[in-house]
Amino acid sequence: MIIVTHNHTANRFEAHDGETLAGFAAYIRTAELVAFVHTEVDPAYEGRGVGSMLAREGVESVRAEGLRVLAVCPFIAGWLIRHPEYAHLEYRAASKVTD
Repeated sequence: MIIVTHNHTANRFEAHDGETLAGFAAYIRTAELVAFVHTEVDPAYEGRGVGSMLAREGVESVRAEGLRVLAVCPFIAGWLIRHPEYAHLEYRAASKVTD
């Protein structure tokens, strides 16, 4: 059974199958957002939903803290597109109009 945990020290969410690291989603945290920068799943676990579990746990954690998500990682960006119920959490830079 795959269990996802938050490794605060390493700044990443980790998926474990017993003692085996099945995958992780690394992030950089600021005062207002969490930028997911890289997601990696061990090839032995590909196609088993590990990446989606990492994305869901990470985004849910960000929501619980009242922060925003910046999806630098293409996997997390794609996951957010497929889950529009989290669109309100996506960080968007405020545009500045100059004359």
